[in-house]
Amino acid sequence: MGSLGFGCRGAIVDASSQDESVLPLATRVSPYGRWVSRFGLPAFAYDADQDAMPGAEWDPIVGPRTRRHWLMVGNRGIRLWAANDGTVGLFDEGYGLRWLLAPEPEGSGVSIVHEQDGGKRWGSRYAERAGTAPSVRVFGPTWFQVSDEHDGLALERMVLCPEGEMRWLLVRVQLSLRPSYKGRRRLRHVERWTLRPRFLQVRQTAEQARSRAALAVHYDVTHGNRGLLAREVFADPNGSGPAAEAAKFLFGAPAELVLEPLGATKGRGSFRLVDGDAHPTLEIESALELAPGESRELWFRFGLRDARPVPEPHLLVAQSLASLRARLPVARVDDVPEAEHEIPWHTALLTGSLTRDRVVGGHTLNQGSAYAYVLGFNGAARDPLQHALPLVYIEPETALSVLRNTVAWAKPDGDLPYALNGAKRPTNLLWRPSDLNLWALWLAAEYAAATGHLEAFDEPLAYHPAYGAETVPLREHLRRQFRYFVDGVGRGARDHVRILNADWNDVALDAAGVDRDAMIARGSSVLNSAFGSWVLGVFAALAERLGERALATEARAQSEELRRLVATAWNGRWFHRAYGPGGAVVGDTDCWLEVQPWAILCGAANRAQARALLDFIDEAHREDSPLGARVKWPSNADADWGQGTKGGIWYAINMTLIWAASRVAPDLAWDEWRRMSLHSHTASYPEVWEGTLSGPDAWNAPEASRPGRTWASPPKFAMQPFPVNNLHAHGQPLLAYLRLLGIEPTSRGSLSLGAGNFASRVLRLDGRGHGHLHTAGEVTLETRHGVVGGGPGVTRF
Repeated sequence: MGSLGFGCRGAIVDASSQDESVLPLATRVSPYGRWVSRFGLPAFAYDADQDAMPGAEWDPIVGPRTRRHWLMVGNRGIRLWAANDGTVGLFDEGYGLRWLLAPEPEGSGVSIVHEQDGGKRWGSRYAERAGTAPSVRVFGPTWFQVSDEHDGLALERMVLCPEGEMRWLLVRVQLSLRPSYKGRRRLRHVERWTLRPRFLQVRQTAEQARSRAALAVHYDVTHGNRGLLAREVFADPNGSGPAAEAAKFLFGAPAELVLEPLGATKGRGSFRLVDGDAHPTLEIESALELAPGESRELWFRFGLRDARPVPEPHLLVAQSLASLRARLPVARVDDVPEAEHEIPWHTALLTGSLTRDRVVGGHTLNQGSAYAYVLGFNGAARDPLQHALPLVYIEPETALSVLRNTVAWAKPDGDLPYALNGAKRPTNLLWRPSDLNLWALWLAAEYAAATGHLEAFDEPLAYHPAYGAETVPLREHLRRQFRYFVDGVGRGARDHVRILNADWNDVALDAAGVDRDAMIARGSSVLNSAFGSWVLGVFAALAERLGERALATEARAQSEELRRLVATAWNGRWFHRAYGPGGAVVGDTDCWLEVQPWAILCGAANRAQARALLDFIDEAHREDSPLGARVKWPSNADADWGQGTKGGIWYAINMTLIWAASRVAPDLAWDEWRRMSLHSHTASYPEVWEGTLSGPDAWNAPEASRPGRTWASPPKFAMQPFPVNNLHAHGQPLLAYLRLLGIEPTSRGSLSLGAGNFASRVLRLDGRGHGHLHTAGEVTLETRHGVVGGGPGVTRF
C-alpha cells in the first residue's frame, strides 16, 4: 500500500452547463433505452434494469450466460469498452492487439461515493447504485456516462476519449446537491482503476508461444508529482530474469499507465493488490463538502503515459465535442428518419476504431469484434480497405492512410497476406483468398476519382518491416498487386479467376463436391470474375490518369474479358457461383447472393436479367427477413442453416445488393437499406442488445436457431462472444447510403454524383443534385446537370 497527497481545491461549476437538453430522435422501440441528442450529438440513454429483464440475459457461446451489454468507442489512439454494469475497459492496437485493462473478470474505472453523514456507500458500478431505481448509462459516440442520485446528491461520471491521438481517457466526475436539500453534505469520492492486461494472439507459432509463456506482467507503481504511475515489468515466472526484450518484440515497449488528477482536483493517491495477484488497483480519494445547490467537479486522466502537457480539462472537453460535431456528416431522408442519427453514429464508431499503426505506419481499420478483441488478429486484408471506402467522402486523408498501411502488408511480389496477427506480423492463418488485391486497387481508384490527388501515388511507401524490402512509390505497390492478381492468382476452370482456397466466402470451396486440392489448383470463382471486372475497369482509368498506358490497356482488357465470361454464367434464373475441374458447377440449383450484385454492377447482366434477378432475390432471399437478404437460397435441413455463410445476412454482401438495385429497382434498394439499419434490428428483435447500437459482420436469418443474433459455428471461431463493434455494421450502411445517392467512381476516371441529402467536411449534395466537392487535385464530376470539371479546391455543381 502506498499513498500520496495532491494539490488544491476542486472547481465549482454549474452542472447545467455541461449538457444540452435531451431530445428523442426516434420512437422508443428498445426496452433498454432510447436515442437522445446530447452535446448536439447522437447518443443512447440506457435506463433499463437489466437484472429484472428476462430477455436481457444472453449466451456468448464460449463463456457463461451474462446480462452485460457493451459497446466500444474510441479516438485515433485508444479504445474504450463500456458496459451497462457501469464499468469500462481499455484497448490498445498501436504496437499489437492488447487489452491494457481487460473487462474480464470484471471491468474497472468507477466512482465510489462514501457519505460521511449516514455512512451510505454507492457509486457508478450498477451493482453499487444509489437505490433500487436504475441509473442512466449513456453510450455516446466517443464517451460513456453514468448518472445516479441518492437523497438529493447527484453523481454524473463521464469517461471521454479526447479527439485526436491521445492514448488516455479523460474522466469528469460531477457531484451536485439539490437546492431543496436541507444542510450541507460531507463525502469522500474514490476514483478506482484495477489493472488487468491481456495480450491477444491468434494461431501463434511455437516460438511465439514459448516467448509468451515466459512472460508474466507485474507492475512497479510509483508516485509522480501529482498521480500514480504503473510501469509494466515483464518477467520470467520461473525466476530466470526479465523478459522485456521478448515483450518488446511481441507487443512493443512495456506500457506505462498513469492515473492522475487534473485541473484543480485534489485528493490522495494509493494503490493496493487485489485478491493476492500482481495487478494493482490504483485509487485517488477526494474529500468534499457540498452546500445545497452546489456542484463540484473532479477531473482525472487514465491511460498510457504522455509527456505532453494536458490541456485544461474543460477546454479539452469543449474542443473534443466541437471537433467531433464538425467532422461527422449530416444526412436526411424524409422516409427514413433514422438515417439522420444513424449516419453520424456509424461514422463515429467507424472512425473510433481507426488506429495509428506504430509498426507498419499509417492507420488501420481493424474490423474488430470477435476477430480483434477475442481471437487477436487484423484481417482479412480486404476489411480495412473496404471500411475506408466511405471515408473517401468524409475524411479522404484517412482513407489514403489506411490504403497505404494495408498495401504495405503485401510481399514485394504483390502477394497480400490474409491478416496481421496480434503482434502485427503478416500471416495467412488458414486462408488464401483470391480477392485481396482487388480491394487495394478499388480503394486507390475511388480515392483518385473523388480527390484528384494523383501526387499521392508518387509518394514512397515502405513495405512491412518483416520483409526488409526496398521502399517504392505507392503506384509501384499497386502495379505489383495488379501483376500478382493476374499472374499469381491467375485463372482456373472455364477461364474464370481462380478461387484458391477461398474467395470471399470461406466455405464455397467445399461446395463443388470435388477433391479439395484439385479445386484449389484449378477451381474458379465467378464472384471474383465479376468483382474483378468492375474493379479493373475503374483501376484502368486510374492507371491512365497516372500515365501508365500499358497497365491501363491490360487492366481494361482483363475487365472486358471477365465481363464476357460472367455473362456466360447466367443459368436463366441467376449467375453461377463457381466452377471446378471436371465440369463441376456451384450454384446451379441454389442461388448464392454474393455474386449476383457484382454481375449487375460489372455489366454482365443485361437489363432484363437484372430485373428478373432482383425480383427473384426479393421473393426468395428477402422474403420475411426483416434484417435483409439471406446470402443463400433456398434453405435446407442443415442444422446450421440461417447463420454464417449458410443463409445468414451479411452487411458486406447486402451493401452491394443495395448498390446494384439502386440502378434498376431503387425502391427495393432503399427498403434493403432500411432493413440494414439499427432501427430495423431493434424493432424486429428488441430484447437482443447487439443491433441496438452496433453489430457483427453477419446476422442469423429468421429460420436460424438464434434469429437476430450472430453466427457461433465453429464455437472456437465464433462471432457471438463479441457480437458488436464489427466495422461492417458501420462502414457498409455508410457506403450503401452514398451509393443510393449515386456517388461512385466510373471506368472513365470520373466521379458520378446523383441526388440526396448528405454533407461532410469535403462533400455536400442536395436533393436536386447540386452541391460542391473539396479536392486536392483536378476531378471530373458527372452530375445530374452535366459534366463538371474542376479542382484543386472547391468544385461546385
